[in-house]
Amino acid sequence: MESQPLARQTVRNRGLLTAAISLFSLRNPIPLNHWNTFRKSFYPEVQPDPEFSPTETELRIKGIMEKLDQLSSTTSSTHSKATLLSPQDTYCRGDQLDVLLEVRDHLGRRKEYGGDFLRARMSLPALKAGASGEVTDFNNGTYLVSFTLFWEGRVSLSLLLIHPSEGVSALWRARNQGYDRVIFTGQFVNGTSRLLSKCVLTLHSSAELCECPHYRDQEAFYCVKPAHVPCEALTHVTTRNANISYLREKEWILCCRSNMGLEIMKDFTSIEVLPCNKSINIETKCQLGRKTPFPSGYTVKRRWIAAFCKQIELNETKNINDCLKRKLIYLMGDSTLRQWIHYLQKVVKTLKCFDHHGAAIFKTHVLLDAERHILIQWKKHGHPFITKNLFSVKDENYIPREIDQVAGDNDTAIVITLGQHFRPFPIKIFIRRAINVQKAIEHLFLRSPETKVILKTENTRGVSQNAEMFSDFHGYIQNLTMRDIFVDLNVGIIDAWDMTTAYNTDNAHPPDYVIGNQINMFLDYIC
Repeated sequence: MESQPLARQTVRNRGLLTAAISLFSLRNPIPLNHWNTFRKSFYPEVQPDPEFSPTETELRIKGIMEKLDQLSSTTSSTHSKATLLSPQDTYCRGDQLDVLLEVRDHLGRRKEYGGDFLRARMSLPALKAGASGEVTDFNNGTYLVSFTLFWEGRVSLSLLLIHPSEGVSALWRARNQGYDRVIFTGQFVNGTSRLLSKCVLTLHSSAELCECPHYRDQEAFYCVKPAHVPCEALTHVTTRNANISYLREKEWILCCRSNMGLEIMKDFTSIEVLPCNKSINIETKCQLGRKTPFPSGYTVKRRWIAAFCKQIELNETKNINDCLKRKLIYLMGDSTLRQWIHYLQKVVKTLKCFDHHGAAIFKTHVLLDAERHILIQWKKHGHPFITKNLFSVKDENYIPREIDQVAGDNDTAIVITLGQHFRPFPIKIFIRRAINVQKAIEHLFLRSPETKVILKTENTRGVSQNAEMFSDFHGYIQNLTMRDIFVDLNVGIIDAWDMTTAYNTDNAHPPDYVIGNQINMFLDYIC
């Protein structure tokens, strides 16, 4: 912690530009070049007419305003048309089923550009089965939605319009406009007194500041220094949402709950899938560095079945213990990884919690099995971390620095997740962190190439009341960014985005049966 009398400009990371450019080259259902296409409705100026009474004028104005409020040129789930390509009476397990979507606006006019944020899913509730569909944007108002028919039975198809392209454009612009949607407050302890002070991610003050710098990574966190109190007295931080929005009034209409997550294929009949003596046998073991397809798997009877590698059976504590024996496992990220700690403690009775003194649920969590020499540790990632609860900054560290402190060997595994807490902030801060994590992993592999590193992508969190800050659109773009930055690293991927879509959990913290299947995928990589 250092005191800085003046605001100091942080040097930009040139790698951010490379990452941002490469993001545009991804096979992306949301074409970035169409995000800024926000159509406007124009109305002829109404000339005053002495024949009209003020009441009639007001009624006419109200009518025009209602037309504006409808944003009639935006994508309509009701008027858009989905057509099954090459329809059949029945299909075989393993077949691909394709749907052509033509999007139209609220006046029924065909749209000539893409960029809508869509989510495709197929399901069979009786089997508790689900899988994601793949959406391909042709950038001309048409989309190809592809489903792999993983199981037999009557399959229901769903295609949700999460945000129209105009809403996507608005969210992207608003996100990258400022850092002040979240208020950080630092607590300084000086003897028996506790002082609160404003903290920020970027420098916009000439006040004397306490700085937590990471010069190598060009990242920092700043708090205004209270008078007569040393910077070392900063112990805790808490956050709250600010009443700030960068969305315009009519953009808010697009992003309100009633206009999000609307079903497009509600009139589709279910699809009959037969076994046809087809079997899907995969013999390749789950391996680090292997590219995962999309969808990466599916769920049947709540069990996740990978579509690209052969999984191992780990249904008993003994089997899990045998896998974990002599393992050092470091979980680095947010509370969606902390769920792993709680789940393992319940399922593997030989793992005992070590009370790591700290601030409530956000302290470092450790599970130990001294007999089998197993250690599993969860530690939250560094700023930004959004919670109303106070959390300690004394054991605070960014993930790159945590990775630097791992010696590594064949029995060491690291699981990383980033994203949920970055959604309310400009994408630049996320890109910088992801690049720094990538560099730290490269350094780790130089000294210990046998160390296993697994990236868990973000969980979907469903339709949020505050889409500007927490929309899954932000998470989707972050997932694309992470995959692009990590593409050449020998890491494993647990596609939690795909899994939570298939399970249709709509919760940043999914239930235990989802967490258990995420952990099983992790064990498939390390055992």
